[in-house]
Amino acid sequence: MRLHIRKSEDLPEGVVYSPRQTEHKKDLEDKNGKSPGRNIRSGDFFCSGLEDQNYFKTEAGTEMYYFMTVIIVLSLAAFVQAEEGLKNTESATTMEEVVVTATKTEEKRKDIANSVIVVNETDIRESSAASVGEVLANELGVDWRTQGNYGGAGQEIHIRGMDANGTQVLVNGVSVNSPSLGLADVSKIPLNNIEKIEVVKGSGSLLYGTGAMGGTVNIITKGPKKDIRELKVSSGYGSEDTYEISAEQGMFAIGDLGYYLTATKRDTDGFRDNGELNHKDASAKLVYDRGDDLTLSLYGDYIDRDYGLPGVKPPKGTNDYYINGQKVFDSEASSLLDNGSDNDGHVIFDAKSSPFDWLSLSMMGNYTDMKNYIYSRYVDLYGTGDLLGFEGTVINRIYGAEANVDVSPFECLGILLGFEYKKYDWENKGVDLDATGEKIAATKSNIEADLHSTGTYIEADYRPCRYFKTIMGVRHEDHSEFGTIDLPRIGMIFNLTETTALKFNHGRHFRAPTPNDLFWPYQDYGYWSFGGNPDLKPEKGWHTDISVDQSLLEDRLFLTASYFHWSLKDKILWESDINWHYGPLNLDTYKADGLELGTKIGPFYDMDLSFDYTYTDAEEENEFVTRQATYTPKHLFKTDLTYRSNFGLMAKATARYTGKRKYYGGDKTTEDPVETLNAYWTVDLNFEQRLYKHWLFALCLNNLLDKEYDTYLASFTDPNTFIRSIAGYPGAGRYAFFKVTYEY
Repeated sequence: MRLHIRKSEDLPEGVVYSPRQTEHKKDLEDKNGKSPGRNIRSGDFFCSGLEDQNYFKTEAGTEMYYFMTVIIVLSLAAFVQAEEGLKNTESATTMEEVVVTATKTEEKRKDIANSVIVVNETDIRESSAASVGEVLANELGVDWRTQGNYGGAGQEIHIRGMDANGTQVLVNGVSVNSPSLGLADVSKIPLNNIEKIEVVKGSGSLLYGTGAMGGTVNIITKGPKKDIRELKVSSGYGSEDTYEISAEQGMFAIGDLGYYLTATKRDTDGFRDNGELNHKDASAKLVYDRGDDLTLSLYGDYIDRDYGLPGVKPPKGTNDYYINGQKVFDSEASSLLDNGSDNDGHVIFDAKSSPFDWLSLSMMGNYTDMKNYIYSRYVDLYGTGDLLGFEGTVINRIYGAEANVDVSPFECLGILLGFEYKKYDWENKGVDLDATGEKIAATKSNIEADLHSTGTYIEADYRPCRYFKTIMGVRHEDHSEFGTIDLPRIGMIFNLTETTALKFNHGRHFRAPTPNDLFWPYQDYGYWSFGGNPDLKPEKGWHTDISVDQSLLEDRLFLTASYFHWSLKDKILWESDINWHYGPLNLDTYKADGLELGTKIGPFYDMDLSFDYTYTDAEEENEFVTRQATYTPKHLFKTDLTYRSNFGLMAKATARYTGKRKYYGGDKTTEDPVETLNAYWTVDLNFEQRLYKHWLFALCLNNLLDKEYDTYLASFTDPNTFIRSIAGYPGAGRYAFFKVTYEY
C-alpha cells in the first residue's frame, strides 16, 4: 500500500517531493533525512503568489531593451498613420465578438459582465505555441505554469493568482479537470482540434459549479462548415528530436449531416534524460444541423500518452549514481527510471433547438474516462540502500447530464433555467516493488469510492435601455458528501457608447473536496499516520471585478482595464497535527487584489501590436503568518508584434515577462522564503509563408535568448554525499520547430 500527498506547500518541514502533476506522489524524507513516508505516491503540487521589485531588470536586460525599443518604434509608426485602411481584421478584438461561455448563450462582448479573452483559430495558428497553455501564457490575468522541460511535463492555467484547481477547463462545455486532483493538465489537449478558446474571468460557479473560481476556460473544437470541404495535413520536425504528424478533415457529406475528424502523433526526447514523450490523439465530431429547428452533435476524443519523469535537475557537480549496475540518476535528471502514462477519453452528446424566437432548449449528456499510471523507483537511503519502488493506477469515470431552457418573454428580459447532474467513480490501485523490481503481492491495494452532485440554477438578464443591462442569478448545489451550498451572482453593464462598456461582476464561488481528500484510506506507520478526511467542507469565497472595455478607430484600437478582488476560506491543505496524523484539513485563508491592463493596436500597415500587463497581490494566511502566496508572481507582462504581408508572409515576435516567485517549502511559520525563483524574460519568433494557395510553411523559434529559469523547486538528496539541497524543475531552453502544412 502506498500513500498520497496532495500539495507541495502542504508537506511538513524537511519533506522531499516532486511537483510532477500526476495522481501519485514520490517518496518523502523527514527533516532528519529519514524516510517514514517512502511509500508515498506523488500527487498534484500547486501553490500561489509572490513579491517582485525592479521587475524589468534581467540578465538579458540589454537584449530586452533593444527588443522593446523596436516594438515601440514600429507601433508608433503604425499608429500615426491611422487613416490607412486596414488589410486584415481577422485577429482584431471588437465589442461585437460573440462569447458563449459567460452565460451559456450567445452574447456579444459588450453585453457580458465578466472580463473575457477570446482566442480564435488564426490566433492559435500564428502563435508559436505547442499547447493550450502556451497560447494563453501571460494573457491578461493568466499565469501558465509547466512542471518542467520534459516532454510529459504537466501544464496548468492559473487565473488571477488562484491555484490551478480554481480554474475550470472545459472542452465543448464539459469539464476536463481531473476529479481526483481538481485541476486540468492542458498539455494533453491537441491544438489542431481547436476552433476557439474563450476565457471568462471571475466566479463561474453559478453556471459551472465546483472549481470555477478564478475563471473558466472553454475550448470549442472544430466542426464541419456547410458548402466547404476541409482537408489539412501537417508534418514537422524540431529540436530535441521532436516530430509531429497531424491530419484533419471535415465536410457535410449528406445534406444536413456532417463530420469533422482529427488525428495527431507527437514524439520528443525532451530537454533532459528521461524526458521523452509519445503522444497520440484522435477526435471525431458528427453534426446534424437543421439550423434553429434542431442541431445534434456527437463528439468523442481519445488521448494516449507515455512519458518519462526525470524529476528535478540535480545541483551542479552531482555524479552519476548506480545500484547493481543500473543508473538511477545523473547530473541532468534525479530519476532515470520513473515513467508514467495517461489514457483519457470523452464522449459528448449535445442537442439544441430554438422552436420560437423567444425559446431555446438544450440538452447534453457526457462520459469521461481518465486513467493515469505511474512507475517509480527510489533509493532506500537510510534503510537497506536498495532500489525499491511502486506502481500505481488511478481511474476516474464521470457521468454527466445537463439541460437548459432559455426564455425571452420580453425583448428586454432573458431567463436561463438549468439543471446539471454529475456522478464520479474513483478507483486507486497500487503495489510496492522489491529491490529486483518485482511486485510484492502482500502490498497490493484496490480502493474504490463514488460521489455525486446536483446543481440547479437560474439566471436573468434585464436591459431596460441600450445604456444599461443587469444580470442576476443563483445556483443551488447539492453534494453527496458536504451537503448544500447556494451560489449567487450579480453583474451590471453600462454601455456608455456603442464602443464603450463599463462592467461590474460579483459572485460566490466554491470548490468541492476531491476523492483523494475525502477517501484516501487510513494508514498507521507507528509514530505517524495518514488518511483522508470525510468531514471536509468545501472551499468557498467571493470574486469581484470592475472592468472597462473601449474600442476605437473602427476596431483598430482596443483598450481594457480591470480591477479584481477575491477571497477564499476553508482552503483544503494536507497537514500534520500534533499527533503526527497527516491528512487534509480546512485551514488557510487566501485573498488577492489585482489590476489588468491590455491594449491591442491594428491592423495598421499590415501590423498588429498588443501589450498585456497583470499585477497580482495574492496572500495566504494561516494560524502563524500572513505572507505573499507561494509561487505566484506579482508581475506578468506580454507583448506581441505581428506583420502580415500581401504575398502570404506572417511574422510574429512575442516577449513575455514573469516576475519573482516565492517558495516556502513545508514551513508555514515564516514570511521568509526558502528560495525565490528569479524573474525572467522569454522571446519567441514565428514565421509563416503561404505558397500556391494550398501550402503553408512555418518556423517557430521559442526562448530565442535561451534564458535559463526554474518553474518549481523540490528537495534532492545525493546518496553519494548524503547532502540535501533545493533543486529546480528547469524551464524549456531554446527550441526550433519547422512545419509544412497542406490545406485544401
